[in-house]
Amino acid sequence: MTGFIKGITAYANGIRILTRFGLWGYALIPGLISALLGFLIFQAAWSWSDDVGGWISALWPFDWGKNTLLRIANVFGGLLIGMAGLIVFKQVVMAIASPFMSFLSENIEKRIATGKSVPFSLTKALEDLSRGIRISIRNIIQELLYTFLLLLLGLIPIFSPFVAVAIFFVQAYYAGFGNMDFTLERYHKVRDSVHFVRHHRGFAIGNGTIFLLLLFTGVGFLFALPLATAAATPEVLKWVKAKEALSA
Repeated sequence: MTGFIKGITAYANGIRILTRFGLWGYALIPGLISALLGFLIFQAAWSWSDDVGGWISALWPFDWGKNTLLRIANVFGGLLIGMAGLIVFKQVVMAIASPFMSFLSENIEKRIATGKSVPFSLTKALEDLSRGIRISIRNIIQELLYTFLLLLLGLIPIFSPFVAVAIFFVQAYYAGFGNMDFTLERYHKVRDSVHFVRHHRGFAIGNGTIFLLLLFTGVGFLFALPLATAAATPEVLKWVKAKEALSA
């Protein structure tokens, strides 16, 4: 719970950092990417929901209850496509924007330590993009699996309210994972980053919670990613440096 609260309150420091160092310009490219991908993915989710519902209802071999099942299947199909769309949306945005967000995170680290900026490197940007794609593919697969299983559980009415909350926190965890990895990629390989984030899962969920809530506002996608990165970077650096000091 302490880590969760820290993940939320760290956004205040993220705002101060972006303002102090004049780094709000990093919101431009992720904002444009988010706008384009968001339109394409959620347009597809809207148009495919009935198709998924029809496919689900076709599995029902009886005539009785067919219409009721179709209505339920259409709702379930819409939820499934909507959740899948949100998962794919945020992970693809994180993957494509990873060179810029890793560059932002590195600049924050350098500015805090020395007051200087970091020059842009195309080679490193391509390395960051490759890692971002690997992380996103891993997270998409796991998120889709857990979300699908929770949606199935949600078909049982008594579990529905809890399932909605569980799905939100699953998505928040993986969003926070991506935001933390923009810093971790300079210190850990992917496997070590996975263990690191699991150890600090409360912070990841807190960071991802605000990130998702910003996306839900409809305009937050313009600045949610750089703000979440700025919020995560100082805290992740503290833990990384403390771990290095203990192992030295």
